[in-house]
Amino acid sequence: MDYKNGIEILPQELIAEIQKYISGSLIYIPQVKDMRKEWGEVSGVKEEIRLRNCEIKEKFSKGLKIDQLADEYCLSIETIKKIVYKK
Repeated sequence: MDYKNGIEILPQELIAEIQKYISGSLIYIPQVKDMRKEWGEVSGVKEEIRLRNCEIKEKFSKGLKIDQLADEYCLSIETIKKIVYKK
């Protein structure tokens, strides 16, 4: 999130209207819902987790045990079960 001075980007009439509600303070204006990115999309973490989960499923299908996968990936047994049994 970056800071912009309203006077530099908004019409004077809109500034005057906003000042009726709040003046001299910072205000957060959220993005339009359709423009928001999902969790992890910007940082790439979402894709990293997807790839990790595919790797876990593949190793499980080749015979690695759930407890071995949990140790290898530092995840709980329950988390591994959710990954390998998810459709």
